[in-house]
Amino acid sequence: MGIKGLQGFVARVCPDACRTVDLREIAEKHRIDHPDVPPVIVVDAMSCVRYWYTPESWVCGGQWREYLANLEDFIKAFMAAGIKLVFYFDGVVEEKKRDEWIKRRLQNSKEIARIFHFIKTQRKQPGRGMFVVPSALPTFTRFALKSLGQKTVCTLQEADFEVAVYGLQHNCIGILGQDSDYLIYNTCPYFSIEKLHLDRLVTVMYSREDLCHALGLSLTHLPLFACLLGNDVVPESLLEGFWQKCLATSPHKNNSYNRRTNILLAVANYISKVPCTYSSLKDLEEILPLGSDKTLLYKGVESYLLPGQQSPWIPPNIANCQMFSLQQQTAVCQDKEVFQLAKEQHIQSENYTIFNILSNGEIDCSNSLEDECDGEIPGQALIYRPARQHIYSVLLEPGKGGAYPLVKEWFVYFGNPLQQPELIQPVQPSIPGGTPNLKTLWFAKGPDVKQQRYSTFLACFHLQDRMEELQALEAPVAAFCCLLAYLMMQVSSLSLEDLNAFVALILCLKGKSAAQLAGLQLAQVDSRAVHLGAVFVRGLTTLLMANSACGFPFRMDDLMPWEVFDGKLFQEKYQQSHRGCSLEELLENNESLYTPFQNLKSLICKVCMAKKRTIQSRPRGNGFITGTQQREFHPRFQQTHRSSFVPPYHNQMRGFLWRNPQPRGKK
Repeated sequence: MGIKGLQGFVARVCPDACRTVDLREIAEKHRIDHPDVPPVIVVDAMSCVRYWYTPESWVCGGQWREYLANLEDFIKAFMAAGIKLVFYFDGVVEEKKRDEWIKRRLQNSKEIARIFHFIKTQRKQPGRGMFVVPSALPTFTRFALKSLGQKTVCTLQEADFEVAVYGLQHNCIGILGQDSDYLIYNTCPYFSIEKLHLDRLVTVMYSREDLCHALGLSLTHLPLFACLLGNDVVPESLLEGFWQKCLATSPHKNNSYNRRTNILLAVANYISKVPCTYSSLKDLEEILPLGSDKTLLYKGVESYLLPGQQSPWIPPNIANCQMFSLQQQTAVCQDKEVFQLAKEQHIQSENYTIFNILSNGEIDCSNSLEDECDGEIPGQALIYRPARQHIYSVLLEPGKGGAYPLVKEWFVYFGNPLQQPELIQPVQPSIPGGTPNLKTLWFAKGPDVKQQRYSTFLACFHLQDRMEELQALEAPVAAFCCLLAYLMMQVSSLSLEDLNAFVALILCLKGKSAAQLAGLQLAQVDSRAVHLGAVFVRGLTTLLMANSACGFPFRMDDLMPWEVFDGKLFQEKYQQSHRGCSLEELLENNESLYTPFQNLKSLICKVCMAKKRTIQSRPRGNGFITGTQQREFHPRFQQTHRSSFVPPYHNQMRGFLWRNPQPRGKK
């Protein structure tokens, strides 16, 4: 996650360490020096996604076809220069970084609350200054890049370490990202995604050597320098007294610099006078108030050492054991064949989250663009929890006595303080004959197993009775209907108008190009539709998880948002539906969509009626939600032991009917 203030410090105080470079020229030099090896840039994708997402609209749930086109253009620019890209994504939140993860999530929640306040008062999207990436953007970016033929790696530990290792071991021409840790690792050159001009392939290279020269340090000092400034291993809170001591003796103090800049200079000055030995490190550990763990500095320095590297701060006889080595016997899953396949699929970005569950029984989910003041729509984490409980029961074997291991969930939602993980009980879905085991779902062959995979997937969403109807649909539409039916059953505040908007969305999206969707203009933005868009997109990640667990009854490509969702188009359909427009207007005067619309709507309504869920009409017109009162937290959505399906907020009212007169001759 980098060293606070270091990137800005380099730009302001060490301009010589910021070199403008032409990546084409660097690639050409590499080809001359290494004619048999193509030039490769390893990309820290997690630090790039916010720069890749350039569509104008970002609050409505994501402009996924525009984004996919952007990624394609990005790849083509490097391909034209003969540069191969390898993309790395974080596949895990390490335990040592959990506190920082929580802190950032809570801060994000405050930013999202401000965004909703703005939307409700201004009825439009805030400026780019308040930008947050659309919900689940990193997840879908990983699958997008893979679908575009790129090598995409999901890590077994924090991505920055694996990126640095890959860059060093594969003689890459550089790392592309935006994380100051790459100034500390002794690896290949570090290029800025923020400063990249894609049309010319020109960017800034941050030079470790020039940084060291400006600070009076050597490369071997940098890991200790990072630790004494505060990083993911050594908290800043332990270093304040040490900084004061450094500032008091620093000859570089400059009143024109801010305090952080003066601290960086003072710490560098202090380190430059310390002998590079293990005993010096031990002396520093005695000086610092490290509390119960006196080895924090040691661990921090070691965390920057790549395989095969030594440091004068660490005894040479102690081998670097940074590379991830999860032991099979410590994993939740004890079946070696299942565990190994899940691990391979995880690394190759082919499955979603299930390796985390099988390895250590833990799963996390970051913030979504959800309105904490809307008491009618529970957090997406709670909406999809019953489905996840079924997925956990597919993945995990019950122990002696029939009890399943509990799954630790770190999910961000209103009312969850994130002080500890929630322990969630797996719940078996209703499948005649019981849930098939993973050996069957993942390794068996034949038409019967294909049906088992599909029916088990549907059972996770309480839809096993609708298999025949869903299989008759195109795969992306079937997946969309699974998710929509589940949502309508789970959240009884969803209305007939909401249903009409979603069904119109999936039908009108087909055939629309990225350019057409980019050209769609919204007169205003509705905050409830923003919330629903985020909830829906998070639901797609739940489909990915179920698909991975059940042995891929769907192609992962069929579950992607660019197949079934567009934020602005959903806003348009939502607003049209709630102000009571005609069916013709809702479906853009495309008569060929009228029958499919009624058929899909009828399917969803039949599913709901079978579960005694009546969809009622609740048109909101243009009465946008403007309330900003914070809702109370209702623990009713924390019922984790429900084995049968009972929709929350159940309300027996009038049945479903299309509210407006039907076009003549259409049913």
